[in-house]
Amino acid sequence: MSIILDLVRILIFPGLLFTVVFSLFLEWLDRKLYARMQNRVGPPFRQPLWDLVKLISKEDIIPENANQFMYTVLPVLTVTSAVAAMIYVPIWNRESVYPFWGDLLVIVFLLTIPTMVLFLAGWFSANPFGVVGSFRTAIQFLSYEVPLLLAVLTPAVLAGSWSIRDIVLFQQEHPWAVAAQLAALAVALLALQGKLERVPFDAPEAETEIVAGPITEYTGPRLALFRLSTDIQLAVGVALLSNIFLAGAIGPWYLALLLFLAKCVVLVAIIAAIRAMMARLRIHQITSFYWKYLVPIAMAQMVIIVLIKGGVGV
Repeated sequence: MSIILDLVRILIFPGLLFTVVFSLFLEWLDRKLYARMQNRVGPPFRQPLWDLVKLISKEDIIPENANQFMYTVLPVLTVTSAVAAMIYVPIWNRESVYPFWGDLLVIVFLLTIPTMVLFLAGWFSANPFGVVGSFRTAIQFLSYEVPLLLAVLTPAVLAGSWSIRDIVLFQQEHPWAVAAQLAALAVALLALQGKLERVPFDAPEAETEIVAGPITEYTGPRLALFRLSTDIQLAVGVALLSNIFLAGAIGPWYLALLLFLAKCVVLVAIIAAIRAMMARLRIHQITSFYWKYLVPIAMAQMVIIVLIKGGVGV
């Protein structure tokens, strides 16, 4: 019976099926809000699903000079790592279905795998645009990862635990903690924007410069997996931030689930607004922005949190 329950959790809820549906919904919401901010109608509700089905039905082509093994494995790896991260995120409760001390670190680690996969995808594609895009992906990764880790570290230090459950419980018992770490939340959102390679941090996939960067040579189902992985990373990112910065789920499971969805919608709206207001930055501007501004802000936030923790004795 426990094996069946584990399979349901992994394949249906909160695993693969729920994650795919939730990520496609957030993609539609992001595109719809982005369009409305530009006075456009935006896509219909089913458009992300149609786009995914269309890509899956396309011909699957492997370039002659590409590494066929890596070309086959990488798209699957990027989706599985993103889905695995979602399983450890609390959705309708203070804890996930498989909680443990340090689950926050595991989620952060799992979210680094798709970025590394993207780098390898461009590197082994034998396409000059893909290679340039992979280098940009690596440079951008080294830029946003430090402020992202510092931002995620902030609520963990304040709660004195790497467990998401403990962080959520601490914030629910100390509501002032949410306001105390708003700067870290802002840093995390901007770092997430860079991780997803969204405007203004989309230099690795700049269509007008290097076609599609690391995934230029990918077509059909493999391209669909890369696009789906990006959507899932968005879902995992906003779900994680809603827990560790916005006090997670509160109340009965059905109200907690609605509150979780509401927090995710707000965070996606903020991300869409950033995308609508900004133009693409060059790769050296991206590096400068993260290291000159976000890292000092994240470090200052950490110092403030340490002083608060020592002052209130929590």
